[in-house]
Amino acid sequence: MADDPAVPGDDRLAEGLRERKKRLTRQLLSDTATMMFLERGFDGFKVTDVADACGVSEKTVYNYFPTKESLVLDREEDLAAGIRHALGPDSGHRSPVDGILEVLASERRQMREGLADLGGDDVGLTMFRRFMTAIDETPSLRAALGDTAERLATVAATSLAERAGVSPEDPEPTIAGRALIGLWDVQRCALRRDVESDQSAADVYARAEDEVRRAARLIDTGLWSFSVMVAGSGTRDQMRAASEAAQSAGRQVATALRQARKLWAEMQSHEAGSDGDDESATSDHGTAGGGAAAREQRQHLREMQREHVQRWRESQREQAQMWREAAQAFKQEQRESVRRMKEELKASHRAHQDDMRRPHD
Repeated sequence: MADDPAVPGDDRLAEGLRERKKRLTRQLLSDTATMMFLERGFDGFKVTDVADACGVSEKTVYNYFPTKESLVLDREEDLAAGIRHALGPDSGHRSPVDGILEVLASERRQMREGLADLGGDDVGLTMFRRFMTAIDETPSLRAALGDTAERLATVAATSLAERAGVSPEDPEPTIAGRALIGLWDVQRCALRRDVESDQSAADVYARAEDEVRRAARLIDTGLWSFSVMVAGSGTRDQMRAASEAAQSAGRQVATALRQARKLWAEMQSHEAGSDGDDESATSDHGTAGGGAAAREQRQHLREMQREHVQRWRESQREQAQMWREAAQAFKQEQRESVRRMKEELKASHRAHQDDMRRPHD
C-alpha cells in the first residue's frame, strides 16, 4: 500500500519537477493496483488494467515496478533507504535498535495518516487488515513478502557491518540484521490482532508501539556487545572477550548447580538409609550409638550442601559483577565516542571558517 516515502532527511523542497512527477506517478500506480487488489483479488486484475486506469502504457508500469507483486508490495525501496540511514555509518543513533525503532515509528505514523484519509482511523485500520489477510491468501504475495524481508535483512546487516568496520558475512551483523527486521512482523501482528469492542484504533496503534518496544528491549539485550562495535569505538577482541567472560560465568553457575543438586540427592539417599540403620541399631543394641553416627553424617552432608550453595551464589555475584563492569565499559565507550565526534565537528567547523576567511583566487 503506497504512501509517501519515509526516508529520514528527505528534502522535498529540493525535489525537482521531474522527480516529483515520477514519485507521484509511482504512487498513483501502486495505489490503483492496491485498490484493485482489495476489490478483485490478486488474480482479478492485470497490469494492463492498472495502466489503463492511470492513463499510461503497460511499459511505463513495468519501468516503475518489475513485477505485478511489486505493484502491491511497493514499500521495499523506501524501507531500505530508511534502514541504511538508521543503521549505516552516517547514523546518529546511539544503538541499532534505537535507529530501527525510529524507522518503525515513522512508518506507523505515515501509514496511519494515509489510511485515515480513507474514512478515519477505524476504517483505515480495517482496510489494513483486509490488505494483510488478502496477502496471506495469495501464495505469490506471501512469497514476495518473505523475499522482501530477506533483502531488507541483508540491507540491515550490510549497514551494520559498514558502521562497525567488519564483514557483512560475519555472524554478528547477519543475525543482528535478521533480528531487527523481525520487528516488522511484531508490528504487523499487533495491528492485525482482534480487539475488544471498547478499543479504538488509537488503542490498537498504542498497543503496537508497546509490543514493538518490548520486543526491541529483548533484542537490545542481546545486541549490547555488538553495539559497542557499531558505536565506532569497539573492536572484535572486545566483543570476543565479553562473550567469553559471559560464557565462563555461565559455566561456573551451571557447574555449581549440578553439584548442589547431586549433593542434595546423595543427602536424601543417605538420610533414607540412616533411618533404617537407626531402627536396626536400636533394636539390636538398645542404644542410640548408631543414630548418633547417622546424625553426624547428615550434619556433614548439610555442611557440604551449604558450601556448594555458597559457591553457586558467589558465582552468580561474579557473573552479575562482570555484566555491570561490561555495561560501565560500554557507557564509557559511548561517552568517548560522543566526545571524539564533538571534537571532530568543532575542528571541521574551525577549518571551514578558516577556509571562508582565506582569500581565494
